[in-house]
Amino acid sequence: MITDESIQLVKDTARVEDVVGDYVNLKRRGQNMLGLCPFHNEKTPSFNVNPARNIYKCFGCGEGGDPIKFLMTLEQLSYPDAIRKIAARYNIKLEEKEVSQEVREERQEKEALILVNEFAQQWFADQLYNTDEGKSIALSYFKSRGFRREVMDKFGLGYAPNARNGLLKAAVAAGYKEEQLDKLGLTRNKKDFFWDRVMFTIHNLSGKPIAFAGRILKKDVKAPKYVNSPESEIYYKSEVLYGLHQARQSVRKLDNVYMVEGYTDVISLHQNGIENVVATSGTSLTPGQARLVKRQTENVTLLYDGDKAGIKAALRGVDVLLLEGLNVRVVILPDGEDPDSYMQQVGTTAFQEFLEKKRRDFLFFKADLLLEEAGDDVAARSDAIRSSIATLALVEDPLKRAGYLQQFTGRLGLEESLLVNLVNQAIADRRVQAQKEMEREERRRERNARAERQQLPPVRPQRPPTPTESTPPPPKADPTDDEWAGLQEPSWDGMEEPSWGGMDVAEMPPPDLPDVLPEREEDTASAGGDLLMSGHSYLERDLAKLLINHGSKIYEKEKNQSIAAFLTANVADVLNDFDNDRFKKLVVLVTDYVGQHKNGPAPEWYLNHPEEYVRILAQEFMKTAHTLSPNWKDKYGLRLSQKPPEENHKLAAEIFLRILRMAKVDRKLRENTRKIADFQRQGDEANIIRHIRLQDKLNQIKKELAAGLGTVVITK
Repeated sequence: MITDESIQLVKDTARVEDVVGDYVNLKRRGQNMLGLCPFHNEKTPSFNVNPARNIYKCFGCGEGGDPIKFLMTLEQLSYPDAIRKIAARYNIKLEEKEVSQEVREERQEKEALILVNEFAQQWFADQLYNTDEGKSIALSYFKSRGFRREVMDKFGLGYAPNARNGLLKAAVAAGYKEEQLDKLGLTRNKKDFFWDRVMFTIHNLSGKPIAFAGRILKKDVKAPKYVNSPESEIYYKSEVLYGLHQARQSVRKLDNVYMVEGYTDVISLHQNGIENVVATSGTSLTPGQARLVKRQTENVTLLYDGDKAGIKAALRGVDVLLLEGLNVRVVILPDGEDPDSYMQQVGTTAFQEFLEKKRRDFLFFKADLLLEEAGDDVAARSDAIRSSIATLALVEDPLKRAGYLQQFTGRLGLEESLLVNLVNQAIADRRVQAQKEMEREERRRERNARAERQQLPPVRPQRPPTPTESTPPPPKADPTDDEWAGLQEPSWDGMEEPSWGGMDVAEMPPPDLPDVLPEREEDTASAGGDLLMSGHSYLERDLAKLLINHGSKIYEKEKNQSIAAFLTANVADVLNDFDNDRFKKLVVLVTDYVGQHKNGPAPEWYLNHPEEYVRILAQEFMKTAHTLSPNWKDKYGLRLSQKPPEENHKLAAEIFLRILRMAKVDRKLRENTRKIADFQRQGDEANIIRHIRLQDKLNQIKKELAAGLGTVVITK
């Protein structure tokens, strides 16, 4: 048991940006740091790290806490193990009391299974280095591949001898249980599952052994070349990439990851200086693996063998990567070569130059490949075009998709209007399919619920469910459990960033939004008068109108800041409170545009946007119902004391922003008042105090906004 003094030392030493940064690619935004949340699927960063307060918070799923809680949640560690892991990171020597047998037996099952795997890894390594059989067979094989001892130790290589119960006997003698070995797939029917094979250890992100793969060395035998551990409580193959633990620092540093097929390819490239490499282990990529990569980098290079099977593997795996918004490139090696063999043939320097020179954008690679195979066959060429368009439709980023469309027009020999229509149809088909899958999953859950009530066997899915683009987002956390004092928006905590009264530009990210917006007839018929409005939708509609008509105009000349930059930055922290999904999505699109171009999009950008609802909004909002007649000025000598409304965009933006925020603050005040009343009924003094403080902050914000609007606020 770890002493209280050691625990306190770890707490005082651990920095949240260090611990989280080992798992999440963080970028500095003002005083905070942002990244993609590792706890739920998102495409727009909402995971916030606050170094000053040494805590993290995701404003998408609600997860929050300190560095210790981060490790406990992400790695499913116990509190003591999280302390030990952080202590090891900072080279802190822990003082521990002797652990009793009772405490050891009470450890969680996952921790016990990890310990069994650690024992198995050590046993396989001992068989490799310290037995005659291991040295003559396995060690000779690894040396023939050019593997050095330090790299072999780093990746946990070993050997499972020809005996059928060596590991079982050793593990039982060491005090481990047979049922644990069976759960991990290390034994089966009281015999070792892995035998007469060289062994590769599969680690999780924290470096713990969670599974194994064994390769047979004998030829002409009726046995699979590789066998892998079955899935267990600690190993889900769809959520793991081989070598990512060893590669992640290099991946984040170089902002790119190479994906190969085999274990030996990873080890060989890593040993020769190309450390940003992982393996799919010969299986198709899954959404879980794609999200795992995106937390480290947005750039993926698929590196496959030059034969037909390698090319087909590249085509199969790309869909899930594109759906996650990753930038995908591909390198196809010369025919008959794999990454290891080709690097051994040409040398490390030439191999790296080859990767840089031959790397191609995947979408263009696929289109060129399919069209080349189709030749002059009209039917085959049509299939190739449709397949390429289906892949292009997976690109969610509208700006990126528009760039592809421009280049695909010439590549495919199609009119741009036809290409746009085909892509839109492919997107619609995919959304319909996603909706069907979601409904199918909902029916399965309902059947399981009925079966549970009737005590019938549950309906099991074909594979462990993994989040997809059609999976509903996780429920919001109860703000009363929030580590940031129940505050749902960071700008309301501390009041430094942003200052609502002073109109300082916010540094916070927009929230994660649903990929598929509701598509009702009344929604697509009109952007304005026919749309059913509720809550603050009218104010949000005015924001969209300001962005479309005046977003590209200058707000502040000194900083070269546009109206769009000013507005999107200052509403980012209240986007989660928007009532209308279409206006919310439009703000996110404009925010992305400003982030890339530093200015706001011109009205023509909206009119020509790939998304139909954006074009409809632009057409509706660019209509002018009333104009100021020039006759007034000429006939009556009228002189206005200020600019006309269509020119006074800066004042309009500032006043509107205060009105919008005033409405959001009023809503928060009402909600918080109800919570205080609920806590009073429950007698929850701690939460009463917290929310009274929040009420004071909200009232202060409201007063600052009112001062800017020239109104008076009466508070209770």
